[in-house]
Amino acid sequence: MYKLALRTGLRKGELFGLDSGTAAIHRSLQRTRSQGLTVLHAKALASERRIALPTECLSSLKIHQEQQQKERRAAGTDWTDNGLVFTTPKGRPLDPGNLPRRFRRLLHNAGLRTIRFHDLRHSTATLLLEQGIDLDVIKELLGHARIGVTAGVYAHVRLRLQRQAIDTLGSILGSKAAGQ
Repeated sequence: MYKLALRTGLRKGELFGLDSGTAAIHRSLQRTRSQGLTVLHAKALASERRIALPTECLSSLKIHQEQQQKERRAAGTDWTDNGLVFTTPKGRPLDPGNLPRRFRRLLHNAGLRTIRFHDLRHSTATLLLEQGIDLDVIKELLGHARIGVTAGVYAHVRLRLQRQAIDTLGSILGSKAAGQ
């Protein structure tokens, strides 16, 4: 789940709402005050999207699916079949509210500094921007309704990249001017 989050930029609710065997994002699992854990439709039309699953995640998802099949057999009639990719050992939806605690524990056990789970989404976008990926592609991957949202959230990255570009150009022009 964490690998998929970092490599796709999916929101935690979108990860928990994934249908098995598909990369179509059309629902999200959220905790509401009135209904508890609830599957909701994507919050905006732009949030409904198809994404390419990273090759690196396909084998991990296959292993996860095999483990889930073992859990299904072990649970027997206690298994709740809801078609979700990430579930409890009895097939019930994972509570998105528990994810931050589990994620912090994973980071601590790995000796890494504590970040928010949502920071994986920001890392995805930042890394893509730094690799020169078009802002519109990043907008689509993240499910932002407008490119202005993507540009606004990642303006600090774009400014840093602009500074690097200007510095690179300056050093090229400076060395050519010095040679003339």
